[in-house]
Amino acid sequence: MAIRTKKKILISNDDGIHSEGIKALAKAMKSLGEVYVVAPDRERSASSHSLTLYHPLRVEEVAKNWYAVDGTPTDCVNLAINGILKMRPDLVIAGINKGPNMGDDITYSGTVSVAMEGTLLGVPSIAMSLTAKSNFNFNPAADFARRLAIFVLKNGLPKDTLLNVNVPNIESEEIKGYMVTKQGKRVYGDAVVEKTDPRGRKYYWIGGDDLGFVHSKDSDFLAISKGYISLTPIHLDLTNHASLKEIRKWSL
Repeated sequence: MAIRTKKKILISNDDGIHSEGIKALAKAMKSLGEVYVVAPDRERSASSHSLTLYHPLRVEEVAKNWYAVDGTPTDCVNLAINGILKMRPDLVIAGINKGPNMGDDITYSGTVSVAMEGTLLGVPSIAMSLTAKSNFNFNPAADFARRLAIFVLKNGLPKDTLLNVNVPNIESEEIKGYMVTKQGKRVYGDAVVEKTDPRGRKYYWIGGDDLGFVHSKDSDFLAISKGYISLTPIHLDLTNHASLKEIRKWSL
């Protein structure tokens, strides 16, 4: 059996295969091994960990080792590992997302779900996001992604654990370092906006105003607000172990 010496890195995202963030990430990973990009053919933000089951998926090779899929970010990782690559990659890395994925937002995030699917399939996985809404500077996030990838390729990750990384949208020299953080809590305003179209019919926009975050120690939000990169380990076991003892007392 041949020994594989060149690392194989799978990249995906939820912003789509033409996003500047995924191009910056692929460029940063290029010197670390053989890079494959398998990503949605259009933006799939907030698609969460959804898998397409009821219609076939189509794949287009848009460049060497670059594949566009008409499906979700989860589809892309599953299809890449179980079909396109023909072998398991050494690392799955998502991003670089155009916007933060912190606190409650990780439950909606297609970016984080790329890393979730990779972890479920037994591959060390990282999700990278840039905490900005405009004027994106991907270079510091790409540089940190490369540093982190080198470490993870060498040392691996704890079982059933992915890394959710958020990087401030500032110059590299302004970043104070990184903090190992916990998932924070965002504070939202009204979650649904109701409007009326020219024909008098109501329509709705989902997505409330961001009113800030809960100031809890060691949270991802707090790290970013202080100019640090936030590095949050996310475990796939969603059991609330602290409540097991209490709930076992219930008599239903």
